Amino acid sequence: MTIISMKALLESGVHFGHRTHKWHPAMKPYIFTERNSIHIIDLQKTVKALQQAYNMVRDTTANGGSVLFVGTKRQAQETIQEEALRSGMPYVTVRWLGGMLTNWRTIRARVNELERLERMRDKGDFERITKKEALILSREIERLETLLGGIRHMARLPELLFVVDVRREETSIHEANLLKIPVIALVDTNCDPRNVDYVIPSNDDAIRAIKLLVAKIADAAIEGKAARKDLPEEEHAPTQVVMAGADEPELSDEELLGAATLAKISSRLTVADLDILPEEVIEDADLEELAAEDLEAEEYEDEVLEDESEEDEAEAEA
Repeated sequence: MTIISMKALLESGVHFGHRTHKWHPAMKPYIFTERNSIHIIDLQKTVKALQQAYNMVRDTTANGGSVLFVGTKRQAQETIQEEALRSGMPYVTVRWLGGMLTNWRTIRARVNELERLERMRDKGDFERITKKEALILSREIERLETLLGGIRHMARLPELLFVVDVRREETSIHEANLLKIPVIALVDTNCDPRNVDYVIPSNDDAIRAIKLLVAKIADAAIEGKAARKDLPEEEHAPTQVVMAGADEPELSDEELLGAATLAKISSRLTVADLDILPEEVIEDADLEELAAEDLEAEEYEDEVLEDESEEDEAEAEA
């Protein structure tokens, strides 16, 4: 039984890739076709890849491992935080600090410093120092909480890394590769999948698509934790993992494929030999909306990168 239906993926826009001139050649095996200069992802491969990643996360957490959720882009931040908290896993949503995995000892020391400052504040020690010193320490607490709040309960390196947007999180994937930590990632058509161990081909810009797939990974982590035998009974909260579309009847090839697609491929292959994808749902309005979201996302990323470079220059001058 599949953990997700093709219909759910289609309704969330998982099948929309980037414009054809922005594609990465290594993603060719995961592309079904192109329409109006936009690549369409093969959802059958997405379903299989998601099933494999689901099993991997479930087995890892069942054996006592942890999964680090990483997504610092605007569209993914809220979803990553919500699903990581729901599944009890560490997360990074603001900024990936260089060495967060490869220099874990130093990062852990900063987390300990955050906890020390919080203990001082809670005990009332800030009232015994000057207002300026208390303000400086309060700002330091806020800064550390923003950067390290998602991993403050991570006692050791994670066993898996789950990433949204391979291009943006290149540093985290590189560190995981150096430490031989398996990487699961949502990979769009403009990304290089060669450094990812478990590729889930999908749209990594649409909020609905991100929510759907990240929720499935979180469900796998919850299911794995529920199967642990080394946890206290109260931590085995009864969790019902809902398989989206599990009760829906499977559609035939004729129902999934539009008349234009059937006419196009009938001269070469039979319908049974094809990776099916309904062309009827790929409307021009959807493609225009996707193009607008793509352009907005790229402009936002350029602004963020420019702001970060200015901050680095200011820190270097200071």
